[in-house]
Formats: sequence, structure tokens, C-alpha cells
Amino acid sequence: MEGCLFIVSTPIGNYRDITLRALDVLAEVDAIIIEEYRQGSTLLKKLGITEKELILLNEHNEKEESRMIAKELTQGKRYALISDCGTPAFADPGTELIRLSMKNGVPVIPIPGPSSLMAAISISPLALEEFYFIGFLPRKKDVRYQKLNTIKKSQVPVILMDAPYRLSQLLSEVIDTFGKTRIATLAFDLTLPGEKILHDTVEHILQIMKDKKGEFILIVYP
Repeated sequence: MEGCLFIVSTPIGNYRDITLRALDVLAEVDAIIIEEYRQGSTLLKKLGITEKELILLNEHNEKEESRMIAKELTQGKRYALISDCGTPAFADPGTELIRLSMKNGVPVIPIPGPSSLMAAISISPLALEEFYFIGFLPRKKDVRYQKLNTIKKSQVPVILMDAPYRLSQLLSEVIDTFGKTRIATLAFDLTLPGEKILHDTVEHILQIMKDKKGEFILIVYP
């Protein structure tokens, strides 16, 4: 049997957002590649996927583990790659494994589904015919400000992400560089009970969300 790597999107919060095709693939593959054991196993249990071999692939072992997995795929194994939530290899480990798999002639098949980026774009009250996706900013303060100062003159909307506990910090940094009256859309904890969608000045969004923690996408408009 020909080996195959499936890139499977999983829910970003609400478990009922899983697709029927994703469930079929996860049930049929030889093993599932996960980012963290606790989160991955909990997710799969909620989806009814049990007694399946799990392979850890994260930032700590990505290079070495990707080589081992890629070799097994050439020997006929069929694996599914998932991240903690959403679409794999999008600001998550997985790109190296995809590269090696393609290099070895192993089919890489996307199983599309939930994506925090696309969900946030879909609820933007302003047209996003084009945008500048920045993703996660660097962690060091001076480098973060340098990056923000570089992009603040962009003539298209800028999309930013960061760790759940850095929301207030990022909003403050955007105020410092873009100005407090700049309009933005914040998509916070999408699909979860505490979901918030705010479209306002960055200053007002910070007032509402100060010290709150959660997964988010921030769209800053020109």
C-alpha cells in the first residue's frame, strides 16, 4: 500500500466543528501525529478516536522526528498530522515533515476544515480583498517594536497573532506604534462559550479586553 500523509484540520474550540471526512481519515490511518500528548489525546477522545498510535511532533523534536516519520511513510504507512487546534503547519510544526514527504514522493493530502484565520476574516465588517498576514511577532520587545514600526504604514489590513497571555501586551504595542485611534477587529476565543468579536479603536478594545487571556486574531486596518 502506498504511504500517505494527511494534513487534518481540527476544531479551534467547538468540537462539533470537526468534518465528517476528517473523522473518517483519523479513524483509518495507522497513526496520528500530534503536537502535545495531553491536548492531542484529549481532542481525539472527544472525537471518539481511541486506541490509535500517537506520534509526538513539536518544536523540540521536529527535525529528527520528521526524518523518522518521512521514512516510515515511504514504507507504506498512512499517517494524519493534526495540531492542537485548527489547520496544521499554520504557525505550528509540520512544514519540515511536509517538505520531506513531498521530496520522497509521498502524497500529501489536505483535509480542510476549521481555521482561526479564515474565521476571523469572514467576520470582518470591512472588505479584505487583500491583506498582510504577519502572524506571531518575535518575543523580544525591541524586535517586536521594530517589526510593528516596519508594517504600520501598510496600505492594506494587517493580521496579527500572538500567545493567549500576550493579548494586552500586543494591543498596547499596536497603540504605541499605529496610534490609539486605529480601527481593528479582534476575534477572541472563536467558537467557544466566551467568544468575543470586537470592531472598534485599538484603545477601546484594550479597555474591554485588558488582562484577558485566550486565543485570538487581531486585524488592524489602514
